[in-house]
Amino acid sequence: MPDPATFRTLALSCEGTTEALHFDRRAFRRRVIFATLAPDGASANLRLAPDQQAHWCSLLPHALRPVPNNWGARGWTTLDLTTLDAAEAALLLRLAWQGAGGKSP
Repeated sequence: MPDPATFRTLALSCEGTTEALHFDRRAFRRRVIFATLAPDGASANLRLAPDQQAHWCSLLPHALRPVPNNWGARGWTTLDLTTLDAAEAALLLRLAWQGAGGKSP
């Protein structure tokens, strides 16, 4: 399970990522926001492509779910960080980062 500091480190390790407040959450962006971290550090939201969201939610239903409403329909996905390991979180962050204008590693 990545703690908030680990999640932040993973997000900021993606080239060109900046961090700022977005309402009550920490937001990570390349050209657009690709991830936000909840204040309690127990969950995060990622911007995945809708097909990626469907794929990963089916593989990790205990840890991922679409954000309710139209945001979820656009690919925004909630991660339960208490049930993911750091490698899974890093992979999902990288996918979200790539969708926000990043290059493949």
